[in-house]
Formats: sequence, structure tokens, C-alpha cells
Amino acid sequence: MTLHAMPQVQAPFPKVPRPIIVVGAGSIVRDAHLPAYAKAKLPVQGIYDLSSDRAQTLAEQFGVRRVYSTLDEALLDAGKDTVFDVAVPANAQLSVLPYLPKGAAVLLQKPMGETLAEAKEVLRICRERGLSAAVNFQLRFAPKLLAARAPADAGMLGEVHDMEVRVSVLQPWHMWAFLAKAPRVEILYHSIHYIDLVRSWFGTPQSVYAKTTVSPMAPSLAATRSVVIFDYGERRRVFLHSNHGHDFSPDSQASLVQWEGTSGAMQAQMGVNLDYPRGKPDTLRMIRRGDESWTDLPVHGNWFPDAFVGSMGSLQAFVEGSAQTLPTSVEDAIDTMRTVEAAYRSSERGGTVLPE
Repeated sequence: MTLHAMPQVQAPFPKVPRPIIVVGAGSIVRDAHLPAYAKAKLPVQGIYDLSSDRAQTLAEQFGVRRVYSTLDEALLDAGKDTVFDVAVPANAQLSVLPYLPKGAAVLLQKPMGETLAEAKEVLRICRERGLSAAVNFQLRFAPKLLAARAPADAGMLGEVHDMEVRVSVLQPWHMWAFLAKAPRVEILYHSIHYIDLVRSWFGTPQSVYAKTTVSPMAPSLAATRSVVIFDYGERRRVFLHSNHGHDFSPDSQASLVQWEGTSGAMQAQMGVNLDYPRGKPDTLRMIRRGDESWTDLPVHGNWFPDAFVGSMGSLQAFVEGSAQTLPTSVEDAIDTMRTVEAAYRSSERGGTVLPE
């Protein structure tokens, strides 16, 4: 099979889209959730936020007909097929989940709580109330990363033995005011995407080695620079490194995922990190052993907002019954949270002291 004959991999999508009630009206809803749902023609039934003015502004911008003044009002308006998009900060999830209707379909914003203990409580509530719950680890569904699956699955890379995520950008942390007092920032709220992506390729690692540090470019925040090494045995090297304070030149910034195999390599650019939230185009390219140069592969869309269609679409397809699995279910997401927790513990405990 040639590169240009590769099939276009698609995320699951429902045959009959269900109405969505959005709980939360922050910047991620404005920049990604609502643009994605509008693009995919996923109906938004209404929106609720603690700030009614903020909810009203988004409703007017995206043509959402109902703005709820309280969560109870939103719940009363929900039908049996309503899907709840709970886009609130991680520390507020446990204050919303217990009130959702039993058996409801729920998409939770990542992360799944701020700690592993909170994640376990989220999982317990979802099980107890019979919720069909997924976590919005939407990077899995970014068009470039879906497109990367086909060559890899076809064996065109050979044995994939190396995966690297490299982010070196200037992140506008001020856009998320709640992070100012958060005890954990970079791994929990950003690199968690890459941790989940790595897990989607190779499963849960045996262990991790990590260090996350405070940046002089953002001294008021918790650590915003990280290195995480995933242990998948002796034949595979997998790591990520992120530096969110690199502002010397746009030309020297980087935001990519790279895979190497015995027969070829691929490299995907995550453009949204380059001048967030406007971003630059996502790209995907591949080279096979013996080729003289890289070949650009077609990418139909960007991480923002298209990947958010995948996370909501896969949930709706699952509860509809047209998809048999829920890729980012809370049952799977708990292992991403376990990996995040291991990274923080590794960072706190430090490395091996040099021998005498």
C-alpha cells in the first residue's frame, strides 16, 4: 500500500446526534467545545455557568437558545437522551457529578480530578450512578493523530520502538485564572494530554521517571516545565519534554510528536501550541528507510477544534450503540491519572544520588 492510498481514519460519530447541555462557559468551551459542536452539527440544548453573563455571551455567539441560571434548572430541562458536557475545573467535578441523572451520558473535562484520590472518587460516583462517562482526552482524536494510525497499523513503520513528544513554546497561562493557585499545573493540565496519547499507542507503562520544575518566566505558578520518561521495557524509548517559557523566537519554538520504527518514521506538528489559541496548521509527514526526503500526508483539520468532535462523538456513538467501545471512558482514564500521579511522585522523590 502506498502512502497516498492510506485510508482516512475517522473517530466514531453517532448516527443520530443527541442534544448537549454544557456545564461551564470558560475559555476552552469558547475556543474548542462550541466551535467543534457547531462544525459537526451536534445540537447544544443549553448552557450553564456560575457567571450567567459569561454563559449568555457564549450563547449569543454560538446560537444556543437556553441559558440556565442554576444547575437545577439545567437538570430539569434535560431529557432522557441529553448528554452532559461538564467543562468545569477539575476541583469542581465532584460538586456536579452527584447531581446528574442516573444513567446519564457525561463528558468530563480533563483532568479527572486534581489528584488520584479525586479521580478514584469520580470513578466511584460514575459507577454508583451508572453514568456512561468519558474524559475529554481529545488529543487522541486530533485529525493528524488519527491519520498517523493508518501507516503504523499497516506496518509501514516496522516495529515502533521510539516515541517522543517535544513542546517548547510560550504558554499564555494567564488565560486560565484558576491555575494561579493550583498546586499542580503543567503535567496535570497540559502534558496529561501527551501521557494519554502515549497510553493510547502503547498501553499503560510499567513505571515512569519524571521531573517537573518552576519556570523563572512564570514564578507565581506551580511547575510549568517537565520531562517524563515512560518505561516500556528495553526495546522501546518513550519520553516527553515540555518547556512553556521559551519566548526567544517563534522560529525556534517546537510542538511535535515523533515516532520511529525499524522501517520508517513519522512526525506530527501540534500547531495549536504555536501561538495559542490561534495556533498554526497541524501537519503530518513520514519517511521510510531508503527515502531521500519526508513525504507530507494529508491532514483534514486541526487539534482545535476538530479533536473535540471526536471525544463527544465517540461518547454519543457508544451510548447510541453504534460503537462498541468508549475509548476515553473513566475506566480507562483512571490509568492516565495513575500515570500522572506516578510522574509527580517520581519528581518529588528525586533521582539516584551519585555514588561516592
